[in-house]
Amino acid sequence: MTIDFQTYFELLNLYSDYAMAVDSADWEKWPDFFVEDGTYRLQPRENFEQGLPLCLLALESRAMIKDRVYGVKETMYHDPYYQRHIVGTPRVISVEGGRDADTIHSEANYVVVRTKYDGESTVFNSGYYRDVIVRTPEGLKLQSRLCIYDTEMIPNSIIYPI
Repeated sequence: MTIDFQTYFELLNLYSDYAMAVDSADWEKWPDFFVEDGTYRLQPRENFEQGLPLCLLALESRAMIKDRVYGVKETMYHDPYYQRHIVGTPRVISVEGGRDADTIHSEANYVVVRTKYDGESTVFNSGYYRDVIVRTPEGLKLQSRLCIYDTEMIPNSIIYPI
């Protein structure tokens, strides 16, 4: 269950590039981190640990992720804010496909800090990612990203990607 340095470096870049894209509000880049049938879900830790399927948000394809981008940019009215992801070093849980690491199962802790334009920075959300990452001709992509957040208490609502 080991991967070579090059593959791990690609994994680190995937995590950091993802955080930078969503923190810079470059929403059009967000779907590109996923394969066509990739999934993105936000689930409270309590539901995850009890095996309950209920999620706050469940996007079942890159097309649905693109639709969410449209919603964030064009249809949702909200008090705008900046966000900053602090993502821990990913931990490789398992690898399929030998040295080429065709599929990587990994986890990483995250904290999202939210700053309103006229306010303080506060911790908005914390938890961990549970990811399935696949190798594609374009590099590593997310097959699934499950954001397991620590508390069921969400201030206001989650507009931007975690």
